[in-house]
Amino acid sequence: MQITSTSNERIKHARRVREGREAGLIFIEGLRLAEEAVRSGLVIDTCFAVLREDARKDALLAQLTDQNVPIHFTTPEVLSALGDTVQSQGLVFLATRPLPSAAALIQAQTTLFLGLDRVQDPGNMGTLIRTAEAAGVGGIVALGGSVDVYSPKVLRSSMGSAFRLPIQSNATLEDLLALRASRRLNMVAAAGEGELDYTDYDWQQPTLLLLGNEGRGVEPALMEQCDARLRIPLLNGVESLNVAAAGAVMLFEAARQRRP
Repeated sequence: MQITSTSNERIKHARRVREGREAGLIFIEGLRLAEEAVRSGLVIDTCFAVLREDARKDALLAQLTDQNVPIHFTTPEVLSALGDTVQSQGLVFLATRPLPSAAALIQAQTTLFLGLDRVQDPGNMGTLIRTAEAAGVGGIVALGGSVDVYSPKVLRSSMGSAFRLPIQSNATLEDLLALRASRRLNMVAAAGEGELDYTDYDWQQPTLLLLGNEGRGVEPALMEQCDARLRIPLLNGVESLNVAAAGAVMLFEAARQRRP
């Protein structure tokens, strides 16, 4: 049976998931992100789809059918109203929220980690997650006060990296320091007034890089816990870089130095 009303209870439930009001589920929209979710092994709870000929989508729906995932077909208007994008892509998943434990970070093969202190812009968060995976980061600790790493906008920006990279979200300072101690990491922070150029730091050392809030940077009390503060030299009177840009610059310098 096709869902034809936005007042349908299943659609109302999906909307609550989209808005972050159902703690155990996340909202995934669009074919490419849905494919990444399945490829990454997420547990798919429910699928909403528009009946439309598309070989890739049909193949994906066949996989879900084999896994006994409920599939609800809707009208384009209903799915458009449900979606988080301007133009509906005809496919929405509700999936179980990944809950990587501290153990997943402790067991990571690499010794480069990223800590995020109250990063609040979804685009920045998603870009940092994707950049971290591309640069070989072993996992991310997102401190409380940061945007939800599994919100729809963050997921779209991360392009699937949030499904694969261990991310400890809503973490405490104690969680961050526990990771540091367990992996014997140097904890360094990006800071405009840092005493060390980021290219002069030895990124081959086990390292936890801290990036701070878009407007205020890393919290002073947290900055005091760091082993070094790293700066990116800027020209022409520019005061600072966007946090996602700064993270990319530093993480790919780390990747360059670590390259065999």
